[in-house]
Amino acid sequence: MAENRLAIHEAMDVSELLNFKSVCLTRSTVSQTLVSDETLKQLLQQDVQNTQRHIQELQTQLSQGMNVDSR
Repeated sequence: MAENRLAIHEAMDVSELLNFKSVCLTRSTVSQTLVSDETLKQLLQQDVQNTQRHIQELQTQLSQGMNVDSR
């Protein structure tokens, strides 16, 4: 099932995106504690939830595609 495997550059791209999303999650989480505006807090909470879902999806993609080939 070669279509489920990631090329090395694809695995690196997904890994970089995963790192970026992790930083975004940290920033939104910390920002939530610092803001006083309730609307902004709600937006940050939505961002945290969305980013957590994105991270899970990226981790799944990366783990399923770790049979890296050298395309």
